[in-house]
Amino acid sequence: MAGTLKTAVRAGGSGLAGTGEQHRSSPGPGRAGGRGPGRRVRGGVPRPGGQAVQQRWADAALTVAFEELPPVSAFTVVPGRRWGPGLWWSATTGRHVAAGSNAMRVQLMVLDRDRDMTGLAGRPVRLLWRTPRGQVRSWVPQLFARRADGTALLADCPGHPDAGGERARNAAEAVAQACADIGWASRRLLPLDDVLAANLKWLAGYRHPRNVGRPGLAAAVVEAFARPRPLIEGAGAVGDPIAVLPAVFHALWRGQLTADLTTPLHERTLVGPRGWSGQGTKEGAR
Repeated sequence: MAGTLKTAVRAGGSGLAGTGEQHRSSPGPGRAGGRGPGRRVRGGVPRPGGQAVQQRWADAALTVAFEELPPVSAFTVVPGRRWGPGLWWSATTGRHVAAGSNAMRVQLMVLDRDRDMTGLAGRPVRLLWRTPRGQVRSWVPQLFARRADGTALLADCPGHPDAGGERARNAAEAVAQACADIGWASRRLLPLDDVLAANLKWLAGYRHPRNVGRPGLAAAVVEAFARPRPLIEGAGAVGDPIAVLPAVFHALWRGQLTADLTTPLHERTLVGPRGWSGQGTKEGAR
């Protein structure tokens, strides 16, 4: 990794290059939550006419709502690939988020279900830095996720652990350092287990608030599973399963109910209240 990391940020536009000298920064409330030996970063923030203005990374992290910005560059369409770029409707924000691959879509789904997340965006920022030899390198993290405490996560979603090769590994180190300097996090989110991914995809189909159902149904569903019981049994206790099951799946998506999602969901799957481990005990009671 570069001895002196210099990062540039571009928000809501196309390519950008920028450098700067080292400096110390201290994050303020609501955006960055930590202190570090920050490095000067320049970011591009779009003006009304579409022109980008460069900013230091530490400044941009404090002031730019990256979760509200469009991608800095388009996702690549690869001929012959079964799943291409698309949009994910986020239950967290009520807006669409750009996704470039199935692997990214699955990770968007996981973050969208996380109650600690308040904002999501696909490719809203470009980072640049210099190597010890003075070469400029750049990277566009695939995902941005804002946490409730104001900090954020920059993430990539490789389809397999070795995706991207050495360039991706070097970029991961540089981005991780840039994030650590301002109290943020950076991750390479590896693919989920197939069963867990399939279960989450099923529940995601019921993430829209319309699946809450008629007034009082959500409360009745939660009450029906106050003690763990088979999925179909609890739904039947509330009413016609055809009408009730969407509300049950919505509650499972939101974490109001709990089940073991590491095994295939079926009508006899045990469902319990929030905090239940899904294996017959309350979390933390072991």
